[in-house]
Amino acid sequence: MSTLLKINASLFSSHGQSSQLTERFVAAWQASHPDTAVVSRDLAADPVPHLDGARVTAFFAKPEERNAEQQAVVAFSDALIAELRAADTVVIGLPMYNFGVPSTLKAYFDHIARAGVTFQYNAEGPKGLLTGKKAYILAARGGRYAGTPKDSQTTYVRDFLGFIGITDVEFVYAEGLNMGDDSKNTALADAHKAVAELTA
Repeated sequence: MSTLLKINASLFSSHGQSSQLTERFVAAWQASHPDTAVVSRDLAADPVPHLDGARVTAFFAKPEERNAEQQAVVAFSDALIAELRAADTVVIGLPMYNFGVPSTLKAYFDHIARAGVTFQYNAEGPKGLLTGKKAYILAARGGRYAGTPKDSQTTYVRDFLGFIGITDVEFVYAEGLNMGDDSKNTALADAHKAVAELTA
């Protein structure tokens, strides 16, 4: 049995356009891969705390020197990492807010980027440790930005995932969702077609 980790980053939880795309993707994936177990993480319903000095200090402290509060911080991060490590496939619903990724997704990334756990440095530079996974990013946007300098999301998400070892990353875009009904309907139809092809 394989495992698929679904991460929704929309502030609107399951009601967001990106979340609806992930639901469509997962349903189609399960139909063609019936032995897949699905693990869901909704960053709106169950947000990851943003980093602060105390949490970073907990990560850097020696295990034997951590107090109870620091141990709880690290245990929370370890649980997120274990969930990701166990997944064969990762699906992320990614809305665009003010030209960037949701801060809740950034907070999640900050908790899974752990030196010696999900990446390490050697003489050649950084090496990701979460290898052998495939990631699908379902990006929903009000405007049209793919392939332009204003698309900061694609490079950032691809670079971050690659940094921790997930280098096989595929993007599906639904753009122009706030540019009228025709634009929205066409964008969603194209995204649905792409999802159907990827999950066949």
